[in-house]
Amino acid sequence: MFSNKKTTSFSSEKLKTPRRAYIFNRQKELVLDLITPLAGERLLDIGCGDGNHLQIFKDKWCTLTGVDYSREKLEIARQEYGDRAEFILAQPGDLPFSDNEFDIVTIINFLETADDPRKIIEEAIRVCRGRVFIGFLNNYSFFGTRQNLKENFGFRLSEKMRFFNYPEIKRMVEDIVGDTIIKWGSVIYFPVIVYDIFEELEEIFPIRKNPFGAFVGLTFSVNYTYQTAQSPITNSFAMKANSPSTAPEVVRDMLRQGQK
Repeated sequence: MFSNKKTTSFSSEKLKTPRRAYIFNRQKELVLDLITPLAGERLLDIGCGDGNHLQIFKDKWCTLTGVDYSREKLEIARQEYGDRAEFILAQPGDLPFSDNEFDIVTIINFLETADDPRKIIEEAIRVCRGRVFIGFLNNYSFFGTRQNLKENFGFRLSEKMRFFNYPEIKRMVEDIVGDTIIKWGSVIYFPVIVYDIFEELEEIFPIRKNPFGAFVGLTFSVNYTYQTAQSPITNSFAMKANSPSTAPEVVRDMLRQGQK
């Protein structure tokens, strides 16, 4: 049976069943193992929805930002996080941030429903100055049917989704950034019935470089490039060469004004 010892720090509303809570915590374990976030780092979650995956970083003392196109979901996130995180209404494929603005950028369980997954990955790379994490549902999984995957990972059953695999996402990343060192792994290896009987079996297997988990995560570093702001933004905020404000700070001020 599922234990409760790992789930006490998460919202019972979002993690409605012991199975969902266990799956979330296995995702968390993989994400933190691959990213190792540090206190003070700026983190952006693309396609954050109601902020569920930002919980992974809540106790790591990162500066949290989420972006999503759903105003309704962002309002739920704002109510839960208060001033602990900032949420921006925008299209994930056209992010309103400067180059290199974030230390960590995550895309977790969002590419599956995106119209243009490659464009979202490109934007994640553009606004990152440290490392990008991509987490997705695995087409090679033994977990069960696609309906089971949707249900247990929080998607609507009626939602149209695309399922990926590690080689596919790896090729997409390398097409954008060239040769790069990618760290990866997976969790949730077995058919769903196993987790109702013997969850400890899951934790026997190493999470690194396992291609068969239902949830696959990969991370890679992004080289820092010169920061720029678009001319309309620069002109609107009268940025000058001797101004103490950097381009990212100007963009952040603009976004805050837009949200009021």
